[in-house]
Amino acid sequence: MAQFKSASRRTRPLLQLIAAGSLAAMLAGCNSAREQLASYPNDYRERHPITLREGQKTVEVFLGTSRGGLSPAQRADVLAFAAAWKREATGGILVEVPANGPSARTAQDSLREIHSILAANAVPQNGVLVRSYAPSPFALASIRMTYPKLVAEAGPCGRWPNDLGPSEDPTYVQNKPYWNFGCASQRNLASMVDNPTDLVQPRGESQVYTARRAIALDKYRKGENPTALYQGDSSGFDQGKVSDLGK
Repeated sequence: MAQFKSASRRTRPLLQLIAAGSLAAMLAGCNSAREQLASYPNDYRERHPITLREGQKTVEVFLGTSRGGLSPAQRADVLAFAAAWKREATGGILVEVPANGPSARTAQDSLREIHSILAANAVPQNGVLVRSYAPSPFALASIRMTYPKLVAEAGPCGRWPNDLGPSEDPTYVQNKPYWNFGCASQRNLASMVDNPTDLVQPRGESQVYTARRAIALDKYRKGENPTALYQGDSSGFDQGKVSDLGK
């Protein structure tokens, strides 16, 4: 009997240690699960970052069967395409021309005019690659012009991984913003920005207008007011007014 009591005394601390370890493991498991559910960042810019990738800009010149060359509207499209290429392209221009079919002759006439418009707008000849393709017999043939460009995008939107109503989700108890919040704004901003690199870094400074800077510095050196004055008014502040109300 005494031996049994002494053995129980020896095993009691061991059982307490095991129980404490089990309880700690259970609490750690609950905390890790809770942290996993509430692990996404609060800032919508981190949940839905705007990223840059290489996309494409394409313009199609639709062809007929009884007309040679381009229409005035198509010439304007090709001219705008060449101007955009000089501003935003990251590679050369790919021109895909239908190889056969009823519009094949019209395509060759239009292609010559496209080449002349591109050359007149400083697009180098080695920057244009012409490739033929087999057009579909059920669709109107067209000349497709494509070049690569940087594209900003965010999303996809519309994901709802967490409940918005009362639940055991820690994101509701902690009053955190829901996952989809801010995604549409980020996506709209990415689609509206003119130069995607402006979202990453500022543009380089352009050269100053030396003539105006020299006048301003000369006035500053003489102790005069360096601001510009407009003719007809000594102060220069009333020229833009279209009403005498308040005088």
